[in-house]
Amino acid sequence: MASVDDYIRAQPKEALERLERLRQTIKKAAPDAEELMSYGMPAFKLGRILVYYSAWKTHAGLYFASATVLDVFRKELSSYETTKGTIRFPIDKPLPIGLITKIVKYRVKENLAVKNKESAG
Repeated sequence: MASVDDYIRAQPKEALERLERLRQTIKKAAPDAEELMSYGMPAFKLGRILVYYSAWKTHAGLYFASATVLDVFRKELSSYETTKGTIRFPIDKPLPIGLITKIVKYRVKENLAVKNKESAG
């Protein structure tokens, strides 16, 4: 896919609104992040990748490049299917906008901490 807009437009009708909502939620939580395509998925980057997201037949996926997200948000994520770096939001349930916002803001803090550590060292 050439662009995030192309990726979203190529998805089935039932996924379009969900992806746009996810996209806007991430943009709002990380307004300084750059939007791009990476590994064939839309992503947001702030120094390093914050999150990727995608559409699937049964869920929307949020992928975070962090080892700590699942531990930090374990309780809030308990009703969602997760893997080491993925949260799956079922297509038949509303997106948890507040939780997604908190995760993205947490990732912003993580990325900024890494950047500060690198520039100090």
